[in-house]
Amino acid sequence: MPNLQNAKKALRVSDRKRVLNDKRRKAVKETVKGAKALVGAEKKVIAASLAQAYQAIDKAVKRGIIKKNTGDRKKSRLAKSLKPKK
Repeated sequence: MPNLQNAKKALRVSDRKRVLNDKRRKAVKETVKGAKALVGAEKKVIAASLAQAYQAIDKAVKRGIIKKNTGDRKKSRLAKSLKPKK
C-alpha cells in the first residue's frame, strides 16, 4: 500500500480509470460480437450494427484503450466478415 498522500490519490485515480477502461473495452467486444452474429441478415440491420461497432471502436481508440492500428484492423476485419460472399 502507498504511504505518501499523492501515491494514495494516484491509486484511487487509477482504480477509477481502470473501471472506465474495462467498461469501454467490454462495449467494443459486445458490439463486435453482436455485429458478427448478423452475418446473412438484411443490409440495413448490418449497416446499423456496423455503425455501432465502429463508434465503440473509435471511442476506445480516442481514449487510448486500444491503439489506432488495432482499431483500424478490427474495423477492417469486421467489415470484411459482414460483406456478402459471392
